[in-house]
Amino acid sequence: MQDKECCVVNAKQMQEIENRMFAQGMPVASLMEKAGLLLTQKISKEYPLSQYQKIGFFIGCGHNGGDGLVIARELWLRGYEVKLYTPLADKSKDLTAQHLDYAGFLNLPFVTSIEELGNCDVIIDCLFGFGLNRHITNSLANDVTLINQWEKPIVSIDIPSGIHTDTGEVLGVAIKANLTLCLGLWKLGLFQSPAWEYTGKLVKIDIGIPNGIVTEVINQSPVVKVITREKVKEVLPLPRAVNTHKYRQGNVLLICGSKRYGGASLLAGYGANTSGVGMLTMIVPEFLQPLINSHIPSALVIATPETNTGVMDFSSLPSIDFTKYSSIVLGMGITRETIPCFPVKEILATPRILIIDADGFNYLTEDNLKILSQRQAPTILTPHEGEFKRLFPDIDLNKNRLEGLQEASHRINSTILLKGAKTMISHQGKYNRIIKEGTPALARGGSGDVLSGFLGGLLAQTDLSKHSLEDVVASGGWLHQQGGILASQDLTELGVDGVNLASYISRYLSQLYKIT
Repeated sequence: MQDKECCVVNAKQMQEIENRMFAQGMPVASLMEKAGLLLTQKISKEYPLSQYQKIGFFIGCGHNGGDGLVIARELWLRGYEVKLYTPLADKSKDLTAQHLDYAGFLNLPFVTSIEELGNCDVIIDCLFGFGLNRHITNSLANDVTLINQWEKPIVSIDIPSGIHTDTGEVLGVAIKANLTLCLGLWKLGLFQSPAWEYTGKLVKIDIGIPNGIVTEVINQSPVVKVITREKVKEVLPLPRAVNTHKYRQGNVLLICGSKRYGGASLLAGYGANTSGVGMLTMIVPEFLQPLINSHIPSALVIATPETNTGVMDFSSLPSIDFTKYSSIVLGMGITRETIPCFPVKEILATPRILIIDADGFNYLTEDNLKILSQRQAPTILTPHEGEFKRLFPDIDLNKNRLEGLQEASHRINSTILLKGAKTMISHQGKYNRIIKEGTPALARGGSGDVLSGFLGGLLAQTDLSKHSLEDVVASGGWLHQQGGILASQDLTELGVDGVNLASYISRYLSQLYKIT
C-alpha cells in the first residue's frame, strides 16, 4: 500500500481519487468544510490575529473558491477582518454559490475591485485549484499582476493560481505565493522548475484521503514520491552492530582531481568521510597525495603519474582490482581533458555500485552509454541541468522536468539524480523521488563534489536488499540539502563552501538521531 504522506499526483490522478471518494459516499460539501477548517487552522497559526488583522480573499468560481469562502467565514468568526473579491461569482459551481450566499447572509464584506484588497495584511489566493489548463488573461491577469506587485504575504490554496498542475508551466501569469497549502496529496507541478519561484514554502494539509484509494489510482502509472525525514531515518545504516568493523561498513573508491581542480577531490573525500563509510580509497594525481594525506589521513591514496597539464595518467599504473570496492565514484574535478589509458570500460564492467558525476560524463560516449545501460550493478548519474542536456540533447526538460528525467533514466537503465532547487531522482523511469526542500546556499562550486562523495559512502554501506536504490539515493540527496539548510541558518544563504557543507551534513545527521 502506498504511503499517501509521500505520494505526488498529477491532475488526472487527483480527479480520479476525488471521484472514487465521492462514489463511496463522501459528501463533497463535507470534504470542502473539512478542508476549509484545516486550512483555517494553519493560516491562523502562520498569521496570528495579533499581527495580521486584515485578510483579503481572491476567490474563484470552482471548489477552490469554495474552500476560500469557508476559510473566510471561519477567520471572520475568529475575529479577523476579511474582504472578499469574487470576479467570477456569476459562474460559480453550485456548492461555491451556496457558500457565497451564506457569506452574504453573514454580511461578510465583498469588494468590487482588486485594488480594495490593497490595505490587507495577507492575501489568500483561491482563484483556481488543480486542473487549470488555460491561460489567465484580460482583467484576471491584471489582477494577478497587481497582487504580485504589492509584495504582501500571499497564501495559495492547493497550488498557486496560474500554475499548471502537472508541468509547473506558468499559464500566462501566476500568483507568486509565500506559502502554498497543498490539499490532500502533493501536486506534481509544485516541484517542476517553472513553478519554483511561485510556490514559496510548501505545506501539505491532510484531509483524510484513504490510503487504499490512493494506491488503486497511482499504481496504474510510475510512482512519484516526496522523500521524507522518516524514510531517511529508515534507510540510514544505523544503529551499527556492536561487533562491526571497518570492512563491514563499506569500501568506497573515489577517482577524482587534477591540477586545475585539486579541491574537488578533497571535497569529495570530505563528503565520503561524512557518510561514516568504513574505508575510503582515492585515486588522484600524485601531486595531490600530500594534500589528501594531510586533510583526510584515514584515506588510502593511490597516486597516479600525471601529464604535463596535471591530469591523471593511468598508462604506467599497475592494474587495479575494482571489484574489491563496494562503490566507485568518478568524475569530480578530472577535467574534460582525455585521461591517458583511463580504464572506463573496465570500470563499467565491474559488478559494483557506480556513481558518475561532473567530468565523468565526458566518458559517456554513445558506445559507453550502451554498455552502461546493460550493467547489472546499480549505476547512478548526478548531473545538474546543463550536464543533463549535454548527455541527452534530445530531451527538453522545460516541457516537463520529471517526464524528461524518467525518459533518460529508462533509456540508460540507471538511476539519475537531477540536481536543482527541487532535486528529482528517477530509477529506470519507474520509481521516482522528489526532494521538496532546497536552499540557494548550495549554489556554490564544490557542493556537487561533496554530494558525490557522500552518496558513494552511503551506498557503500547500505544493504540494497533491504532498501530500494531510489530511496537510498534520495536520502543522500535529502541529507545534502539539509546540511546546506542548517549551514545557511548559522552562516549565510549567499553560499556555503564545501568544507562547511560536509561538516554541517555531519551535524544534521547527529541531530536527526536525537529526533524521536
